Amino acid sequence: MHTSLPDFRMPHDEQVQLAAEGFRLLADPTRIKILWALLQGESSVACLAELVGAAPTAVSQHLAKLRLAGLVRGRREGTFVYYSAADVHVQRLLTEALFHADHHDGGPVGHSLGRTGGEDGGGGR
Repeated sequence: MHTSLPDFRMPHDEQVQLAAEGFRLLADPTRIKILWALLQGESSVACLAELVGAAPTAVSQHLAKLRLAGLVRGRREGTFVYYSAADVHVQRLLTEALFHADHHDGGPVGHSLGRTGGEDGGGGR
């Protein structure tokens, strides 16, 4: 069946493993909130902890895992580290996941993410 599709190529095993690891790390609500906050701009652990409603030590542990996966970057300034989303791919991935969640099981719930366009033709509810 797939042999009749001339452009079909299965992703390489290493690429699949890295993608699966990225999805595994995103399977935590606190990490999703941290990444969403970082998509709005660079932030410190203390600020992120306040935004996501978690202890700074927990946020720090989440950030360490996200950094190892290449989803966030850290920038040291003196004794502080400021974090940001790694790149536009992280933004697209998270935005699409949240947009998909809005459409899961029964249609759009509402587009609180500010996304415009889409299959429903509108950017609103």
